[in-house]
Amino acid sequence: MQAVWYEGFGAARDVLVLGEMATPHPGAGEVLVALKASGVNPSDVKLRAGARVGAKMVYPRVVPHSDGAGIIAAVGAGVDPARVGERVWVWNAGWQRAFGTAASHVALPAEQAVRLPDGTSFAEGACFGIPAMTAWYAVMGDGPVAGQTILVTGGAGTVGRYAVQMARLGGARVITTVSSNAKAAHATAEEWVNYRDTDVAEAVLEMTHGAGVDRIVDVDFGANQAASLALIKPGGTIAAYASAADMAPRLDFYPFMFRNTRLHMLIVYQLGGALRRAGEAQLSAWLEAGVLSHAVVPGGGLADCAAAHDLVAAGDKLGTVVLDI
Repeated sequence: MQAVWYEGFGAARDVLVLGEMATPHPGAGEVLVALKASGVNPSDVKLRAGARVGAKMVYPRVVPHSDGAGIIAAVGAGVDPARVGERVWVWNAGWQRAFGTAASHVALPAEQAVRLPDGTSFAEGACFGIPAMTAWYAVMGDGPVAGQTILVTGGAGTVGRYAVQMARLGGARVITTVSSNAKAAHATAEEWVNYRDTDVAEAVLEMTHGAGVDRIVDVDFGANQAASLALIKPGGTIAAYASAADMAPRLDFYPFMFRNTRLHMLIVYQLGGALRRAGEAQLSAWLEAGVLSHAVVPGGGLADCAAAHDLVAAGDKLGTVVLDI
């Protein structure tokens, strides 16, 4: 099969190799997916660059990317043969594994291949594993949000844009932060604050008549901590999935404590069991209903993988960069 891999950390153009390798065979409990699309996420790019704290090459060769979509081509022992031919999206393909989705095929546990509705493209399916499921976990992971007011920071971001939609679909009032009018339109939110020229805390308190918000879906916990503390209602939740500006922020513990605030630092890779099944079911229902909008950024084919990594690293894109396989 054709695949992209690296055997050491470094710049994308220096370490990513396109070549041929043996097509895997599905083991017991596994499926073999003929991939049609591969999603390139910031975590994939950081891992390849060796940017993670304490990063080391666990495997001698790594095929990158956790997200993708395609068609089940074969199944291993214990998997229903009727699944052959099923359209699927996959998750955690590259998480603690050597073989991700930057290839024509991937073999992985059957539960990690989720049915993809016919009305959803493979490119869109390659956005689900990390961006869409992170958004669902951050918004809906604690239960229904109907009647709540939710602040989504960075609503034009890949996760944020899904979070805005999901919170609205869940019956919440949604306010988001963006950096321009164009990004406000991309975010799809009805209410937004430009954080570059407006004090977010003051603006949101005015919009909520001083009440604040029930939940914050946060793209940068450290940078937003002061505003979050000013805005979160007693008993509210801050669901943060990144803290890039300050990776080791000083926590204002007692102010949060006296508001009985729940701080949830989440990572979708660790989402498992019944909660993940619930997320998959909700995503599937929304997809079947055609109510989710997806932001796909075409990244070319496998031969363009290095350029796609550079595009993600630069951050100047609106959506998930997807390779067409």
